[in-house]
Amino acid sequence: MIPLSKGAITRIMKGDEVDKPIVQILSIKKLASGGSAGADRYRLLISDGDVLSSFTMLATQLNSMVTENTIDIYAIIEISRYAMSKANTGGGHAKTIMIVLGIEVKVKGDVVKCKIGDPVNYELTVGSSDTNSSSAASAASAAPAAPAAASINGNSSTLQLNNRVVPPANRLNDSLNAGMEIQTTPIAALSPYQNKWVIKARVSNKSDIKIWNNSRSSGKLFNMELIDESGEIRCTVFQEQVDKFFDMIEIQKLYYISRASIKMANKQYNSLKNDYEMSLTGDSEIIACNEESDAIPLMTYEFVPIKEIENMEKDTMVDILGIVKSADNLVELTSKAGKEFKKRDIHLIDESKVLISLTLWGNQAENFQSNSNPVIAIKSAKIGEFNGGKTLSAQMSSVLQIDPDIPQAHALRGWFASIDANSEEIQSLSKTNSAGGMSGNWSMIREATARGMQARDMPETFICKAMINMVRTDNIMYKACPSDNCNKKVIDNDGVYRCEKCNQDYQNYKPRLLANMAISDWSSSVWATAFHDDVERMVGLSAQELQELQQVNSDEFNKKITSLAFQPFLFKLRMKMGMYNDQPKMNTSISAVTPVDYKAYNKHLLKKIKEAANITTSK
Repeated sequence: MIPLSKGAITRIMKGDEVDKPIVQILSIKKLASGGSAGADRYRLLISDGDVLSSFTMLATQLNSMVTENTIDIYAIIEISRYAMSKANTGGGHAKTIMIVLGIEVKVKGDVVKCKIGDPVNYELTVGSSDTNSSSAASAASAAPAAPAAASINGNSSTLQLNNRVVPPANRLNDSLNAGMEIQTTPIAALSPYQNKWVIKARVSNKSDIKIWNNSRSSGKLFNMELIDESGEIRCTVFQEQVDKFFDMIEIQKLYYISRASIKMANKQYNSLKNDYEMSLTGDSEIIACNEESDAIPLMTYEFVPIKEIENMEKDTMVDILGIVKSADNLVELTSKAGKEFKKRDIHLIDESKVLISLTLWGNQAENFQSNSNPVIAIKSAKIGEFNGGKTLSAQMSSVLQIDPDIPQAHALRGWFASIDANSEEIQSLSKTNSAGGMSGNWSMIREATARGMQARDMPETFICKAMINMVRTDNIMYKACPSDNCNKKVIDNDGVYRCEKCNQDYQNYKPRLLANMAISDWSSSVWATAFHDDVERMVGLSAQELQELQQVNSDEFNKKITSLAFQPFLFKLRMKMGMYNDQPKMNTSISAVTPVDYKAYNKHLLKKIKEAANITTSK
C-alpha cells in the first residue's frame, strides 16, 4: 500500500510548502449551493495517517471527480496543486482552509476499504497553543480584521510593502500609498459567499467596447479575462465603469482587483473553466501592479489535437495549436441586416496529420499575414459544421497568438519542416473527400452500433451510404424563435410568440425542421434524427416553402416528405448511448447528408479494394 505523507497536514496548516502530499479521503460532504443556480461544493475530510482535517474544499472544476466516482471514501490521493485561504467564522476568528486544485488518484477507496492509522483532529493538536494565546486573541479581536490570506502550494501571494496589513474593505490605492501590505486571494478560491478579498491577476484578454440599444435598455460594456496561478475568471464591466477602467486595462499587465461582484457564470457566453464570473460595481477598485510575477502565466491553454475535433459536439469551445498550411484571401460580405464584415479562412494542421479550417473575422482577418507558415495558438475557438465537415471559428472572446514562444509551438514547427505538406496521408476535416461526401471514418451501421454500445460514454461518429426507409411526417416542423442566434421552440399565446430562452415576446416566428427517419444499409437499420439544414437539403425546399405547402395542401406536403423514401444518400451519423425510462437506448443523429456522387463513391470503393488486396498480398 502507498504510504501517506505523515505530518503533511500540520505543516500545510502552519503555512509550510508541501510538494504533492499523499493523503487519504475519509469523508466527502456535499454543501448547500446557496441557490438554485449555485454550483455544488464538496468538503473533504482528509488524513495523513497522523492528523485529519475537515477544512478542505474541492475546487468546483474538480466536482466531476465526485459525481463520476473518480474519488471515493478511503481513496489514497496525491494533491498535486492546492491553495490556502482563510474563511471568517465570526467573532474575529478565521479558519485556514485548503482548496484542492489538482488530484491524482493513487488507490481507489474500494480497494483500500478502511481508514489508515489512527489520526486525530488537527484542531486538537493545536488546542493547547490556542488556549495559551486566548488573551492575545481577545485583544486582537478588538482591532480591525485582517484580510483572508492566500497562497498557492504554500507560496505566499502576499505583496510585502511594509509591516502593516490593511483589510480589503479599505481603499487599495490608500494602502499602496501608505506602504501597507496587500494580501491576495487565489481566483480559484473566489465565490459569491465572500466579499472581503483582493486578487492579483493578469489580464489575458480584453474585448472591445460593445454598445447596445433596444426597447428594454441601452448601455455599453467590455469583458476581460483574468488569470493567476490557480485559475482564470471572466470579468464584465458595465456603463460608467467602462469609462473609468477601459483605457487603463492593458493585456498581459498585472492588477490588484477588489470589491467586485461574483456570481454564477453564464456558460452561453463564458467558456472559461470557472463556475463563477465577476462584474465590476461602483465600489470596485483596480490598481496596477508594477512588480512582475513569473508565477502568473501569460496564458493557459488546454490544446486539443485537431483529429479529435471530428467526434466533438458542434458549438464546443476548444484551444488549438496548429501551423498554417495555407490561407485564403480576405473576403468582404454583407449580412442579411445589411451589415458589412470581413472574413478569412486559414487552414491549420498539427502532428495528427489532420487539417481544419479556421475562420477569422474583422481586424484579425484583415491584419493576418500567412508568410512562412506561422504557428497559431488560439484559445476558445468554436467548432462548427459545414458541408459534412468540421470547422473552427474565432469568437469575440477568442485569443489568437502567432508564433507563441512555447515548447509545443517549437516542436510543431520542427515537425512541419520534416514532412511533405502535400502528402496524401494528410486528411481534412473541413473539405469533402474522395468519396464525394464528407471526411471521416466509414463503417457499416451494424458495426458502428456495436462499437457505440460498448463505448457508452463516447459518441461513435461514422460515414455510411444508406437508404431512407421512411420519414415520420408528424411534428416534423415547429415554431422557433425568430432571433438570429436562437432556434428555441416558442410558446404560442394567441399570436404572441414567447421565447423562454431569450425571455422575450415576438409577433412572428420562423419555421424549423426536425425529422425522424429510418435509414438502412445492407447490414442493419436505425432510427435517426435529421436537423433543419439537412432536411431542407434532402427535400429540396426551404422550411418556409414547406410551411406554405402544408397550409395550402397538406396531402402534397405529406407526399413531398414521403418521397424521400428509398432514396440513397451519404450520411454522417453520430451514435451515443443514452437512457430512456431507466433503460439504455442508442440515440442516433445525422450530422451531415449529401447526395451520392457515384463516380467519387466508386473511386472510394476501388481504393478500399486495393487496400484490402495489398493486405492480402503482404500475407
